Amino acid sequence: MVSRRTVSLGGLGLFATSAFVPTASALDGLATDLIEGTDEFALAVDAYIYGYPLVTMEMTRRVITNVAEPKGTKAPMGQMIKVREYPNAQFRDVTAPNADTLYTTAFFDVGQEPWVLSLPAMGDRYALFPMLDGWTTVFEVPGKRTTGTGAQKYVITGPGWEGKLPKDVVEYKSPTSMVWLLGRIYCSGTPEDYKAVHALQDDVKLVPLSAYGKEWTPPKGKVDPAIDVKTAVRDQVNRMNAAEYFTLLAELLKTNPPSEADELMVEKLARIGIVPGQDFDKSKFDPSFAKRVPQVGFDRIMLHYKFSDGDVTDINGWGFTTKTGIYGTNYIQRALVTAIGLGANRPQDAVYPLSAKYDGGMIKRAYEGSENYVLTFKKGAMPPVGGFWSLTMYDENYFFVENPINRYSISARQDLKMNADGSTDLFIQNVSPGAEKEANWLPAPKDKFVLMMRLYWPKESNPSLLDGSWVLPPVKKAT
Repeated sequence: MVSRRTVSLGGLGLFATSAFVPTASALDGLATDLIEGTDEFALAVDAYIYGYPLVTMEMTRRVITNVAEPKGTKAPMGQMIKVREYPNAQFRDVTAPNADTLYTTAFFDVGQEPWVLSLPAMGDRYALFPMLDGWTTVFEVPGKRTTGTGAQKYVITGPGWEGKLPKDVVEYKSPTSMVWLLGRIYCSGTPEDYKAVHALQDDVKLVPLSAYGKEWTPPKGKVDPAIDVKTAVRDQVNRMNAAEYFTLLAELLKTNPPSEADELMVEKLARIGIVPGQDFDKSKFDPSFAKRVPQVGFDRIMLHYKFSDGDVTDINGWGFTTKTGIYGTNYIQRALVTAIGLGANRPQDAVYPLSAKYDGGMIKRAYEGSENYVLTFKKGAMPPVGGFWSLTMYDENYFFVENPINRYSISARQDLKMNADGSTDLFIQNVSPGAEKEANWLPAPKDKFVLMMRLYWPKESNPSLLDGSWVLPPVKKAT
């Protein structure tokens, strides 16, 4: 394989043996090539990719918790966010919203003391409460798949914490001080089911260990006017220069330490002035890298989607990954999932296949609202899940689509109609397919759109998406 460094050094030989006299702009380009061809630059890019999840989590935490009291999709540190209803087509707070589960979430810090999470009994209802550390690793995930739906109590302790715990709680050890609880409770979306899920949300409790078993009123949050709550988090991270980025990364490493598996990366970080537990030593960092390291680093992250060496699968026009939630030393995959799907579950809990083009034979073409499409599940081949599945419609910007029946996703809860041969068609189009088929209709916009399949608790044995024994069928043009 030819590296960027090889190409750059080869270019030097060309200039030395030819009569070409470079212009000022050409010299600037050569200087850039020389900089980016050095081992030091490559090391800084690797460090950028390594730190991307931790820096993004921190910036997300700042935006979500920068309020005085819980409201909508935000709440102060240590306080619960309870999303009470599904978004509509006017919702623009986050891309790719869902209309299947109501979120019950919180950011909290276990660096000073543990926190206690209490979950109510949920009967047969599907729910999961994954906990992410500062590096986006899902370190625990209580819920129907793993711990059942009875009443449960957990105490989440931080790195190196030692002390006595109540006898009626189970300890979960967080590898970092930062913890993000991303609870999801399945809801059909009817007024009656909203009411039932709201009651469950209200019974989810989160308190510091010192307040466990006592009456506790959470303090008001502190609002920092310097925090940008309007610009998308990814844009805020991406516009940092390398010095700003590594300064924040070094600060975060003090309370969110690397894992033991990161030993080699820690040694590399030290060479550019990043040592866990210490401030960023700028004297070891080449300031000429400040602008280009973030640009090249993010480009490499996004290129991993197309050149993933097996981390991302593309079958029948559906792109998806089953390498989420736990990453080991696969830093580039961890950064990619952070960039395009922050908060991803373990694959045993959820997989999210995405399709932006239909199966047009030799050439795959983007979906157009002027065309009619169909997704057909053969008899006995509906999505194999223990939780639920759904197919969600988004416009090309990943927002819900306004439509006459206010349906943003389609799933088994629509009482889908089967064909005479036992197969099931989902009709994906802008205009109703007719009253007799409307139960199976997913309304599309007039313009371009994308589709996302949500598979919660995918089965792990035949048939299974996880082992390839079940394959998502292609979306085709309706005949």
